[in-house]
Amino acid sequence: MTTVPLYDAKPYDHLFFVKEGDAAGVKYEFHAFRLDASTAPSAVGAEAVCVFVNDAIDRPCLEALERGGVRLVALRCAGFNQVDLRAAAEIGIRIVRVPAYSPHAVAEHTVALLLSMNRKIHRAYNRVREHNFSLSGLVGFDLHGRVAGIVGTGKIGRLTASILRGFGMKVLVYDLYPDEEWARETGCLYVPLEELFATADVVSLHTPLTPETHYLVDGDALAMMKDGAYLVNTSRGGLVDTTALIGALKSHKLGGVALDVYEIEEGVFFEDLSHDVLQDDDLARLVSFPNVLITSHQGFLTEEALSEIARVTTANLVRFGEGGDFLPGTELKAP
Repeated sequence: MTTVPLYDAKPYDHLFFVKEGDAAGVKYEFHAFRLDASTAPSAVGAEAVCVFVNDAIDRPCLEALERGGVRLVALRCAGFNQVDLRAAAEIGIRIVRVPAYSPHAVAEHTVALLLSMNRKIHRAYNRVREHNFSLSGLVGFDLHGRVAGIVGTGKIGRLTASILRGFGMKVLVYDLYPDEEWARETGCLYVPLEELFATADVVSLHTPLTPETHYLVDGDALAMMKDGAYLVNTSRGGLVDTTALIGALKSHKLGGVALDVYEIEEGVFFEDLSHDVLQDDDLARLVSFPNVLITSHQGFLTEEALSEIARVTTANLVRFGEGGDFLPGTELKAP
């Protein structure tokens, strides 16, 4: 296979993809810039490209890739809402992804965010560094005995539910395709979404972003939630209406919000903007709230997850080069 351009590359990508590539005979060419229609000419001569969550794989980009000889786009992530699958099918470019790299990584990060926000760890850390040992304003609550609501019971949602059950929480769950046997075995309870919103002390989102789930948490959903409830989102930013969320925080409807994803991440998340002015007014407003904790889409960032992402992506590239089938469950088809 020809050299594979890898876009939006970060130092950790180099580490894990070079290791896997060397072992499998795949040579990666790392680009720090993102892939879109304007940068697609950089892939001319390549049979495949490797992209991430903020690369814009729309029709113009796919058409430019096809003109340059690309026949495969390998996503090194699970989400694919940035890919025009219908256009890819029409143009003749195949799409693969990494559907499950390490659900433990994201589930554990979800709970880490919840614990940090609830017990004000981030605020306490900053205080102590300034030799301020006051406990004022750092009161949290016991998770034990509280109600958690898990929206989406795929692998990550189930693991998060199990961890929270371990804290002694009552766990309500919602999914379009409920698994009642799993719920009985783990002590969770499927309920309608409206009941989950109205009952849970902590609502955690673990569902893909689709046209049906876009703004799943909007003004109406936020109004249903208990006063003082916590909202955690480590899934996709577009699940939450940011404007409505800011309104709920300003009115003190929510007790706290923890986010590892944001509605418009491109150009912000994964970048060092510490010497620049943040241009996204909504994000700047969210960061200003004392009861909001935001990390920049790092839920996947463990050694195990990065190793699995590189392994699955490289294996599919090898299979593509040999004319074989992709790894089960990794190829995406147009709806």
